Amino acid sequence: MENYSVSSLSQHFPPNHKPNKIFNFKPSSSFKTTHQRKKPKFTIPNKNNNKNNNVKKPFSEEDAFPCSLPLHNKNPISIYKDIKNFARQNKLNEALAILDYVDQNGIPVNATTFSSLIAACIRTNSLSIGKQIHTHIRINGLEKNTFLLTKLVQMYTSCGSLEDALKLFDELPDESSVYPWNALLRGTVVFGGRKKQYIDVVKTYSKMRELGVELNVYSFSSVIKSFAAAPAFYQGLKTHALLIKNGLVDSDILRTCLIDLYFKCGKVKLARRVFEEIPERERDVVVWGTMLSGFSHNRLQREVLEYVKWMVEEGIYPNSVIMTIVLPVIGEVCKRRLGQEVHAFVLKTKSYAEKVPVQSALIDMYCKCGDLSSARAVFYSSPERNVVCWTALMSGYASVGRLEQALRAVIWMQQEGFRPDVVTVATVLPICAQLRALEQGKQIHAYALKHWFLPNVSLSSSLVVMYSKCGVVEYSTRLFGDMEQRNVISWTAMIDSYIENGHLYEALGVIRSMQLSKHRPDSVAMSRMLSVCGELKLLKHGKEIHGQILKRDFTSVHFVSAELINMYGALGDVDKANLVFSAVPVKGSMTWTALIRAYEYNELYQGAIDLFDQMRSDRFSPNPFTFEVILSVCERAGFVNDASKIFNLMPKYKIEASKEHFAIMVRLLTRYGQLEKAQRFAQMSSFL
Repeated sequence: MENYSVSSLSQHFPPNHKPNKIFNFKPSSSFKTTHQRKKPKFTIPNKNNNKNNNVKKPFSEEDAFPCSLPLHNKNPISIYKDIKNFARQNKLNEALAILDYVDQNGIPVNATTFSSLIAACIRTNSLSIGKQIHTHIRINGLEKNTFLLTKLVQMYTSCGSLEDALKLFDELPDESSVYPWNALLRGTVVFGGRKKQYIDVVKTYSKMRELGVELNVYSFSSVIKSFAAAPAFYQGLKTHALLIKNGLVDSDILRTCLIDLYFKCGKVKLARRVFEEIPERERDVVVWGTMLSGFSHNRLQREVLEYVKWMVEEGIYPNSVIMTIVLPVIGEVCKRRLGQEVHAFVLKTKSYAEKVPVQSALIDMYCKCGDLSSARAVFYSSPERNVVCWTALMSGYASVGRLEQALRAVIWMQQEGFRPDVVTVATVLPICAQLRALEQGKQIHAYALKHWFLPNVSLSSSLVVMYSKCGVVEYSTRLFGDMEQRNVISWTAMIDSYIENGHLYEALGVIRSMQLSKHRPDSVAMSRMLSVCGELKLLKHGKEIHGQILKRDFTSVHFVSAELINMYGALGDVDKANLVFSAVPVKGSMTWTALIRAYEYNELYQGAIDLFDQMRSDRFSPNPFTFEVILSVCERAGFVNDASKIFNLMPKYKIEASKEHFAIMVRLLTRYGQLEKAQRFAQMSSFL
């Protein structure tokens, strides 16, 4: 392993970095160093294109209004109109320049003009400019205007300054008015992370009810959206009951929010019931879209396709949003013919065909169906393809195993002038991990640092995996140690890194640290923990994890149950392995294979063969790994005839023999003197 010297991977470029071949490191025009001088206020570049002429001139009326009369010759209505035009275009600096000018000349500004500016601040998430506009509101004597105060509360919460919002909220003259409360709720929902948002919304919601504020449709819609994001099923159920009590349950907005809530809480039947209670004539495209999105969220692909058909039969035709929901589902179930029909509809509806999200969804759908030629045709026929389309094509190449082509697409993309974004980097890193492409992975890491994509917990986790796959586990350790925020995925990635590189005790240390942290292990993390316990023969720790699995009802997850059976088998307790297997509510090939392997660990070879026969008689289909395990049993036991019979069963289950299957047969037949058969198997293996 190479000895790389780095101080901190999360703050510096990867060491020994060679000139970049995948990513183009041109200095960003937007990048500023800390020692640069600040630009004078209200200046614009000189229109002269001479490179040596960098002189800037003060902002003047002619610069803001080159084709209009000077400001002092305009009446206030014209000035308000100019400010609103800039606000609509999100040109807030220009609008502020006019506000400064009119303030110096004693020209008043009305409330509706300030309202349009605040709305622009919310759209652009511009807190600093919002505070300046708030100052101008005070200068104009409108600080007690309830309408503007309500807008400002929404602006502060939307931009993440809850403290300022609450301070301003306390200045409101009328606590019983629902509108400022709605602004506070809406802003909290737009800004907050899931947990923080949920807590803040519940506090505000409880306070409103305590003060007797009459909640309206918009109040409840913000509250329900917050419960859906949490997800908080019982709170949502109580709110649904309150809607029925207050006679608001017939609102189209609230019905849609309730459907979304129940889907996100995994309560599909309740979501369906709410939908079925809506009269047919009132089911618009938004309600149908919420149903389709909910089914897709819960991995119910068949229901998505059924409801699309039902929607069209009801005379509601899909819009571009519906297309972006349905097309990925068609790709997942590999319904290429149906995808072509949808593609034809998209081409017929020209406005949809021009939308980049629809084009990206078509590319993704064709790639998932294995039709790369059609995916490329959609991609190259797109007149306005962008980084999203390129990333979709890259992801498509990766999904069908064309990893080198996916990596080369990053270069082609930059040659067309598109700069990879965070999603592109997140797509490319797993490709580098699969290819064990360390040099390219380091280049991508450097690019992510240069463009301020880090710290980002998802990218950091992908980098941990990439470096561990490339065998540089010390890089993974440093990245993990420097993470400002961690989630269950990042913890699991670090555990995997140690396991893959044979550092089992280090993996155990990470497991113990995770259990002491605020992050509760999910089903994947639990299975990794069980694997480590089995390898290190840690029966006591394994039983503790088994208790956590039972407490959190993870036994119904097949790979968790399989790993639990494997662990007890590796620890020599076949009886416990059998008990776990018997307790699995719905058995599958994974759990059967795990029990067969447990018997193999304990040299119960005939019992393993009998289990394989029982599995087949109970109509469970063995997978390729099942055949690998049972052939390994035959090899260790010396069951030559059984091995030949089992090998010949593979075509029945539509399984093609792999190199490992052939290798086991060659070793077994050679050991027992059947050299001609062994040579025949070796020859067949050479054609793979």
